[in-house]
Amino acid sequence: MVTRSDNERLTKVGPGTPMGGLMRRYWIPAAFSDQVAKPDSPPVRVRLMGEDLVLFRDSQGRLGLFDEFCPHRTASMFFGRNEQGGLRCVYHGLKFDVTGQCVDLPCLPPNFAGDAERIRSEIKINAYPCLERGGVVWTYMGPRDMQPAFPDLEWTALPASHRHASRHIQDCNWLQALEGGFDAPHLTFLHVGDAEPSRSVVPSHYEVVATDFGFAVATGRDLGGPNIHWNINVMLMPFHKIISTVPPAAHVWVPIDDGQTMLYSVEFRRDRPLDKKDLATMAEGHGIHTENIPGTDVAVRNKSNDYLIDRDLQASGKSYTGLKGFGIQDCAIQESMGPVANRTREYLLPGDAAIVKLRRLLLRALDDHAAGKPPPGMNPASYRVTSSRWEVAKGTDFAATIIDRLRANSTLPAK
Repeated sequence: MVTRSDNERLTKVGPGTPMGGLMRRYWIPAAFSDQVAKPDSPPVRVRLMGEDLVLFRDSQGRLGLFDEFCPHRTASMFFGRNEQGGLRCVYHGLKFDVTGQCVDLPCLPPNFAGDAERIRSEIKINAYPCLERGGVVWTYMGPRDMQPAFPDLEWTALPASHRHASRHIQDCNWLQALEGGFDAPHLTFLHVGDAEPSRSVVPSHYEVVATDFGFAVATGRDLGGPNIHWNINVMLMPFHKIISTVPPAAHVWVPIDDGQTMLYSVEFRRDRPLDKKDLATMAEGHGIHTENIPGTDVAVRNKSNDYLIDRDLQASGKSYTGLKGFGIQDCAIQESMGPVANRTREYLLPGDAAIVKLRRLLLRALDDHAAGKPPPGMNPASYRVTSSRWEVAKGTDFAATIIDRLRANSTLPAK
């Protein structure tokens, strides 16, 4: 059981919180690149890590992400004019470049013209550096002198034709979404199409191995032969999962604030472009992607309409839940726990061993960060791993070989 204090340490992500401070040491997805596709296109609102921000692309194609509220009179910069190398507040005309520096101050009275340069230099808006990888705009929100290089995430290095990404809002804290992604026993129940799932395929072995990139979470099944059948999923700090499916997939659970998460879901092919059949299957909403209300990041099947649960389908035996798609099934259960799950009330079972270990490792990462130690994953090359499945003879020290195996399966070219 997690204490109330530790639950807050793990879940609160705003400025000045332990987890918020740790997460800000990493590159964080802010938006899709096509949301600000053209220079001088309209700015877009971004709520990230409990902060209200505005994203824009300036006349030279540079990305700017800064506080939504103008430092002059706190008007929203969302209504600003994106023009001539900066975003201009329409309230009094102050303009800021992508670094957050005020570059024009037209509302200054003529008798202050001699002080204009000094005053402009003193007016800044809090801004965060951005870069683009894999069709996503990423930002770094931590101390500038500790900014890491972008990690070697496999799916971001592939051609655009080889990947498909979507996103939608989850009405719950990032941690219960991430924990759901690494909860192995639920696969035998929540995601099956048969109302009587086989208990014989429930995992009997659990390993969570701390690594230089985060964690490797492995579940093993003993099917009666000489080997244990292991399924290994990778958790890359602070909120990535590489999923051992065919084709491979990835999730990124990005905190909007303490009570909401933006879930980025990616499917990709390493060896070829996605074809029409691949894309059609992904668009149907049966897998990890969701069907969204047009023009929004809100799923059509959501909490307000009980995810359009089909009780007749559930009763028919053709669906265990009556909910369409893995993504919606996960969201329904994770959101049902409330905005922030109360982990002090849990009665944990043997199958929750991986979740317990994962929480302990996250708490240890918070302690290490507070002590000034470097967080896991600061070396970009440490992310050069991929999830996998393999069989290992019973009695083998599985944990001792897991990292080498995951690195050997990476398809990223050597640098």
